[in-house]
Amino acid sequence: MSQTRVRYAPSPTGIPHIGNIRTALYNFLFARSAGGAFILRIEDTDRKRLIPGSEEAIKESLIALDLKWDEYYQQSKRLDLYQKHLTILKDKKLVYKSDGAWRFKVPKGKTLKWQDLVHGEIEFFSDVLEDFVIIKSDGFPTYHFASVIDDHEMQIVHVIRGDEWISSTPKHLLLYEAFDWQSPQFVHIPPILGPNKKKLSKREGARSVLDYIKDGYLPQALINFLALLGWMPTGDRELFSLDELIKEFSLKRLNKNSPIFNIEKLNWFNMQWMKKVEDDQLAQQIKKHFPQYDIHKIKALVPLVRERMKTLLEFPKMADFFFNPRKVSDIPKVSVSITQVANITSVFEKSKNWNASIIKNLIEETAARQKVDRVELIAAIRNIVSGSIITPPLYESLEQLGKEETTIRLKNYVKKK
Repeated sequence: MSQTRVRYAPSPTGIPHIGNIRTALYNFLFARSAGGAFILRIEDTDRKRLIPGSEEAIKESLIALDLKWDEYYQQSKRLDLYQKHLTILKDKKLVYKSDGAWRFKVPKGKTLKWQDLVHGEIEFFSDVLEDFVIIKSDGFPTYHFASVIDDHEMQIVHVIRGDEWISSTPKHLLLYEAFDWQSPQFVHIPPILGPNKKKLSKREGARSVLDYIKDGYLPQALINFLALLGWMPTGDRELFSLDELIKEFSLKRLNKNSPIFNIEKLNWFNMQWMKKVEDDQLAQQIKKHFPQYDIHKIKALVPLVRERMKTLLEFPKMADFFFNPRKVSDIPKVSVSITQVANITSVFEKSKNWNASIIKNLIEETAARQKVDRVELIAAIRNIVSGSIITPPLYESLEQLGKEETTIRLKNYVKKK
């Protein structure tokens, strides 16, 4: 077997949460770092638990993070293959029929052990296992049977999956032995825990990648955050692009202990990536959330707002006033007089040039000439023009808003007060 081949094999029983997608990410990074193949296999043989739309959500989650698969399979379309292998075990007299299902005979007195690449040597005794179903009465294979056959047929060399499958591995080893196949190497990843060090709940963060993206998190931040939840790079560096993670990734640096989910850390990653990505790329991401805004205007505003947001959903709080003027009744308290507002409006109107530096000088000169507190005058202009006490840097904001719109808003305030 010359090529590294790994698989991500979810069941379509709901939208995969971030712990599940982290497994996909580790499989993807390992495949790409070794120049191998990343396979998506939908394990849909448990027909009672299927939820419509789940398969699409699985694909959408991977596509959102740019985790492109090389091959795609669906177990429900491979039933003939499982029946063929059932016949092999029948011929070997290793199975028997029970209530319409087929069970595998577990041999007693066997020691089943493997070298797990995260946990080291793990050992089970076959005496603790009961004969287990491999083909159900509906004709569909169980997870154990189908996954072993598929892993062999697809030439999977490393099975990277969650810790919850450790107890199933002895059954899989028995099946590999029954078929005279070599088993792959097993890599069992500890689960992500909540802040209380218990199973991660939905309230604490066990949500889907699609949910986090809807909440304004960048795919780059989610990838970076998930990669470091259970894996350590060399050195102290924390910020990695997907390509950089591929170059750095090694199974040897997976942690044995469960990582703790920390939303503040995810927020930090998101803020760092909002600073790193290109203006155009960040503008496109904002546009997806707020299609009502003009993309060219968004791009022009990105340099002003990118370092002031935790998530993309905070864009309107920072920037909506550029698109929609506020009602005078909604303007926060202004501490300078109407006459002083009218004066700065006139100064702005007469200015032949309009940029942040000129605006700054005009405000400072007017404040000094009229003996007005400069800070109060700045606050008044900000409140009137934006309708808020919190905005991006004022001079740059007024430059983007434009002289005409700035003076219109100031005049409107003077007129209605």
